[in-house]
Amino acid sequence: MLKSNNKYTETLEWRNTGPFRGGRVVAAAGDPVDQMVFYFGACGGGVWKTLDGGIIWENISDKAFTSSSIGALAISNSDPNVIYVGTGESCIRGNVIAGDGVYKSLDKGITWTNIGLNNTKHISRIRIHPENPDIVYVSALGHAFGSNEERGVFKSKDGGETWDKVLYVSKNAGSADLAIDTNNPRIIFASIWETKREPHTFTSGGKDSGLYKSIDSGDTWVKLDSNNGLPEGLMGRIGVAISSSKPGRVWALIESKDRGLFRSEDYGNSWKKVTDKPDIIQRPWYYTHIYSDPSDSETIYALNYKMWKSTDGGMNFTVMPTPHGDNHELWIDPKNSNRMIQGNDGGACVSFNSGKSWSSIYNQPTSQFYHLDIDNKFPFNVYATQQDNSAISVPSRTTHAGILWSDCYQVGTSESGHIAVDPKDSDIVYSGAIGSSSGGGDSLLRYNHKTKQTRIVSIWPEVTWGHGAKDHKYRFQWTYPIVFSKHNLNKLYVTANVVFKSENEGQSWKVISPDLTRGDKTKMNPSGGPITLDVTMVENYGTIFSFAESPHDPKILWAGSDDGLLHITFNMGKTWNNITPSNIPKDIRIDNIEISKHNPSTAYISGTRYKFDDDSPYLYKSTNYGQSWKLITNGIPDNHFTRIIIEDPIKQDLLFAGTESGIYISFNGGNNWEGLQLNLPIVPISDMKIKNDELIIATNGRGFWILNNINILRQIHKVKSKLKNTLYKPSDTYRIFSGNTPSKDLIGERNYGFGLGKDGIFIDQETANNKLNRKILDGGTNPIDGVIIHYYLTQQNFSSLTLSIYDDQDQEISSFKTAPKKNKLNPNDKFITSNLGLNKFIWSMRYPDAEQINYKNAIDHGLQGPLAPPGKYTIKLFNDKKLIEAQEFNILKDPRIESSNQDLIDQFKFLIEVRNKISETSNIINKSIDLRNQITYSLNKLNKNKESHNKAIQNIDKFLNKLSEIEKNLIDYNTIQGNDRLSSPASLYIKIRELTFVPSLSDHKPTDQSINVFNYLSNELDKNFKSFEKLINKELKNLIKDLNDIGQTIIQI
Repeated sequence: MLKSNNKYTETLEWRNTGPFRGGRVVAAAGDPVDQMVFYFGACGGGVWKTLDGGIIWENISDKAFTSSSIGALAISNSDPNVIYVGTGESCIRGNVIAGDGVYKSLDKGITWTNIGLNNTKHISRIRIHPENPDIVYVSALGHAFGSNEERGVFKSKDGGETWDKVLYVSKNAGSADLAIDTNNPRIIFASIWETKREPHTFTSGGKDSGLYKSIDSGDTWVKLDSNNGLPEGLMGRIGVAISSSKPGRVWALIESKDRGLFRSEDYGNSWKKVTDKPDIIQRPWYYTHIYSDPSDSETIYALNYKMWKSTDGGMNFTVMPTPHGDNHELWIDPKNSNRMIQGNDGGACVSFNSGKSWSSIYNQPTSQFYHLDIDNKFPFNVYATQQDNSAISVPSRTTHAGILWSDCYQVGTSESGHIAVDPKDSDIVYSGAIGSSSGGGDSLLRYNHKTKQTRIVSIWPEVTWGHGAKDHKYRFQWTYPIVFSKHNLNKLYVTANVVFKSENEGQSWKVISPDLTRGDKTKMNPSGGPITLDVTMVENYGTIFSFAESPHDPKILWAGSDDGLLHITFNMGKTWNNITPSNIPKDIRIDNIEISKHNPSTAYISGTRYKFDDDSPYLYKSTNYGQSWKLITNGIPDNHFTRIIIEDPIKQDLLFAGTESGIYISFNGGNNWEGLQLNLPIVPISDMKIKNDELIIATNGRGFWILNNINILRQIHKVKSKLKNTLYKPSDTYRIFSGNTPSKDLIGERNYGFGLGKDGIFIDQETANNKLNRKILDGGTNPIDGVIIHYYLTQQNFSSLTLSIYDDQDQEISSFKTAPKKNKLNPNDKFITSNLGLNKFIWSMRYPDAEQINYKNAIDHGLQGPLAPPGKYTIKLFNDKKLIEAQEFNILKDPRIESSNQDLIDQFKFLIEVRNKISETSNIINKSIDLRNQITYSLNKLNKNKESHNKAIQNIDKFLNKLSEIEKNLIDYNTIQGNDRLSSPASLYIKIRELTFVPSLSDHKPTDQSINVFNYLSNELDKNFKSFEKLINKELKNLIKDLNDIGQTIIQI
């Protein structure tokens, strides 16, 4: 498990911004008993569970799994508590993620245990004995990019404690599918697939592929071949299904020269081709999925780009619409064929009417992204191309609690490659759309958000499908670089095997380099075979895979290839120098190049060799323009291969590295690395960028994540170099609120809607430290509202730790102390912590609230203190009144608003006046409540039958009547408890409290009307205050004298 340095970073927290649009799913199943419960495994996003038929999905694997890729999932029909999950998908496209074996849960996914088969890497199917959950079979494809022994079919008789390899053909072939007869579980069919991916090609099929059968629970196997009626010659991928409703009926969907759907009526002893309709066996290496309806022997489903259904035993098929194309998985309830869950390249969807309607895929944050970019808007947006979907724009924050799907928008059809936002106009976005755009070639798109039009500005728009890269005019990779110049904002760079530039928005292009690759033509043939070609440009080889322009000098350009070469030019491409490190593997892919913002001669590169079955990390650093390179991977595990490295633009030598399993940080220029995973799930990091104090990452399976306040990381050296109590300088904070404030009204229950016109589902939860936390269930998370303050303590339990906020005149605004030792604290109270290591406190940017009245269940509505205006502030940390450290920070105005700073100061001053008036009113009411309680207590002690008490009793009655008259003008105790405010006239107290919302709802100075209403209400309140003071100063004194005369308790205010 990837660990973080808890000592220095434990209070930092990643936030997922979405989008809630699903990624590829090849594993799914439903609970056989609970009709609303389903599970799916995302190809890059872990295991998810729904309790409501697919309305809301929640991850259940993050805290236990060390691989994010799920290839198989099975639930025991005899005991639904038992779930087995196989990691690493078997639909092995170019960006496939490897797994680390099998996981098991005995409590419906609450807890998990890894039960072995760790080196299988890719698991295609898991089958559980229908009556014994401890008997389980695993279909393991094995390594996608190399040979290995841990592949084939495995069996456990003890719930995964031990495993037996029961079917093994060769180190080059693994199992692609597995079917067990639920009526006679001794009968099992398994398909073996010989396949391999390489950087330049992909093969599907060979002599070791075939279909196997066992009639003794997997102890022995027989290979079925042309003698049984199956195709002659080589076979590729095979899908197999057994009918549960007709004994002996078996289907096999087979990739071969004589490909098609085959059916057996005698448990596989003989076969007959039912159909060779091309529609049901498209791209056989990627699909070839066949499923049998458990209650109707004539109904079967074939899944590929579309979902096909046959009701006549496979003779004819019709299309079943699904929410997304590229269909891979189907689970059908064995007792109710109307109930099913389906997995496709857009997510997982549930049906209760046999596929006539499906649940949404826009509620799953499992997008698989390649490269990202950010724009210059405020708040900024994050852009990326999503595998098997479109390019997308997602806001980094909103002002309505969560980042919802309705806040996002498409920016072109691009599913592959890089993306670049025009630095002059954030509505213009360029992206690579190989595989998802018309026109062929590099499919370079220019999207204009103003017009919603997409223009194809491809460098060479010639269709090349089916041709090897050696026949292309230019060799473009699936994820070719697209980079804007930082010096000339009109200049756009794009790379193939050469570098191009355009200064007219792609209207024309100029080549500025020779071929900067090895140009090995033997690795440029059409990919696929030996049965079926599959030329998508994913395997295009001998291309420039990474490119960078120096931030210091526009004439210096760097280019790295996917076949292991690195070049630099100092004269805008007139000449190029080969600076390939001598100490790196010859065939390494240079994934990214990072030029230091602090030193023009310093550069970093990340490389990968996972397509050679090598998962080692490769990071290198040069300080002399690439003349020499140093390997800098100390601290990164040997199997966490690296995809991206970047340097902080503010703090020299502060580096971040994204790997296949998470993220790392270096504070010393790469000499040492440590984890920065924190709450980030295990997932491949595909790209990273830094914007001000925020680190933004794109993941290959969990969408976008942002780490706010990385200025803390820039200051950690203060603690590391000299261990002492430290107050970190907070980030300058924008005066923006998302309105994402938790409520204690419905703790633990689902809530709906973020206000009028904004949908959303969330749960408010009480945390272990008695704080409230809001979890958005169908959207991304906004930044925390307020100023985030961090401080590091070298010892625990300071005797008197205090954190104080001051304005620019050094006047204290608020002060916060550690919590008293009570069993139960008020969630509304704010306390600081005094833990050993890093501590965090969030200042709301608000001045203290108005005083509340001391009345049971009085609501807080309208008491909130005003926001601090933009300006400079200071925070001070004390212990026993001795200053530990002070730091300055700024509160910034939202740059979108038109109001001036003076307008906001006027707003603040007015709200302070309103707050003070509310407090003054609360104080009078509290005195009145206290006085009434004391007088009532005295009245109850008087004896009406005593003549000496009569005068006091009469005076008390008169006094209480007058007091009631004043209270009636000020407050209605019924409505202050939150009861129906429409049933009683609004009191002055309610009016003055409600007035706070009028000027504070937006960033503007108060209207003249608000000021007039405040003056009016203040005048009316003052009248009652004077009446109260008169009552106290004159009549109360007389009443006290009367009570003293008869020996009663003296009343005090």
